[in-house]
Amino acid sequence: MASLTAPYDRNSLIPGIVHFGLGNFHRAHQAMFIDRLIRMGEAQDWAILGVGVMPGDSRMRDVMQEQDGLYTLVLKSHGKAEHLVIGSIVGFLFAPDDSEAVLTAMTADTTRIVSLTVTEGGYNIDDELGTFKVDSPGAVRDAEDPAHPTTTFGYIVEALRRRRAAGQKPFTVMSCDNLQGNGKIAHEAVVAQARITDPELAEWIDANVSFPNSMVDRITPVTTEDDIQFVRDNYGADDAWPVTCEPFEQWVLEDKFTLGRPPLEDAGVQVVEDVVPYELMKLRLLNASHQALAHLGRLIPLEFADQAAADPDIQAFVRAYLEREAIPTLKPVPGIDLPDYVDTLFERFTNEAIKDTLARLAQDASDRMPKFVISTLRDNIAAGRSVQLGAALCAAWALGMEGVAEDGSKIAVDDQLSDELLPLAAQQKQGQQTAVISNQRVFGTLADDATFVENFRRSLESLREHGARETIKVLLA
Repeated sequence: MASLTAPYDRNSLIPGIVHFGLGNFHRAHQAMFIDRLIRMGEAQDWAILGVGVMPGDSRMRDVMQEQDGLYTLVLKSHGKAEHLVIGSIVGFLFAPDDSEAVLTAMTADTTRIVSLTVTEGGYNIDDELGTFKVDSPGAVRDAEDPAHPTTTFGYIVEALRRRRAAGQKPFTVMSCDNLQGNGKIAHEAVVAQARITDPELAEWIDANVSFPNSMVDRITPVTTEDDIQFVRDNYGADDAWPVTCEPFEQWVLEDKFTLGRPPLEDAGVQVVEDVVPYELMKLRLLNASHQALAHLGRLIPLEFADQAAADPDIQAFVRAYLEREAIPTLKPVPGIDLPDYVDTLFERFTNEAIKDTLARLAQDASDRMPKFVISTLRDNIAAGRSVQLGAALCAAWALGMEGVAEDGSKIAVDDQLSDELLPLAAQQKQGQQTAVISNQRVFGTLADDATFVENFRRSLESLREHGARETIKVLLA
């Protein structure tokens, strides 16, 4: 079995980007765009050095070291597949092994961007208040000993402190996570972490560091053993962690950088002055649709996203939700026809080659629902518009947390707030219908809104008694 071969001479590549969170999405998206530029001879000094701070990142360290940072990217769509070997990642540092090596890389003159894909929940932000949780264990630990950080934002603050002390210009902090205003949220996290121990440094960061907003989009499921075998069988390559994704790609990026940036527009990135309309469209249409597919689909039960998207009842619900409740909250999106965008979403969702699981889409829904669905609910309540379908989607999630599908099979709940939510779901099962939505970390004060509560209760009762299909038919009648 052949080892992976670099698609170009990597000896002259210089890492200009330090990236936290080297998961499948980053490797299918940002690393792919940089690889594309390197192939064009345009970004030899913008290669990527990956960093992992979580214990589970040790496996990525081992794979990246064994494969010299190379991996296979497989694009699959409706029975067709093509592949690339990506070579833009030139190293990986596991922070628990050597925190000083990470800080040395971040303070190198060649490092001009620190980028992030640390998941929606990785920013330590209170969803209701929009503020950094300064009393969280990681934030407290890094505030007590800032020179030896343990969290992503602790590393960023300490590296910026060292750059400032050395008279270096600060790097740009570029978030590539699925968050509305991800640059603003990254700014809040970094400045707040700095302010705990060094208010003067926090002011300097606020005044001098750029935090561009971005919207990123590419459906990228978890790598399976079947994916690894597919690469072996079809490309003759021994790759311990390939990445499979859809052909569709989109990256809309605010042009706001402290020390320059790669010529990303040459690789197909939309570099714009205002990302907000694009990111709101993606979060409230695509990401919200994923939540609907997951929570309704798992009740029926279905396993894969393409099955749920092709299901006529679920598709009818999702399309109605987008048209009636999500699109009315959006601003005009330059160059985008929203009905066409929705049609494109379903072309992508029904791509049976991807086999994205509903379990993955439902994972950590307590982070995703507030950003993708509950924010839309709040906007519609404030505007006096209907929240019937959004409340029904919340009810489907809440019922799924009770752990039993309509056929009696188990629904596994994988959520960072399971310790809080599962006891509430048990109370809900015993007849306390508003138990789950009383959790203010997720729902804020929505449990105080009579219209939302009434719609939620009605849908919860219907889903429990009549099932998802009959409930959808009643809702759309």
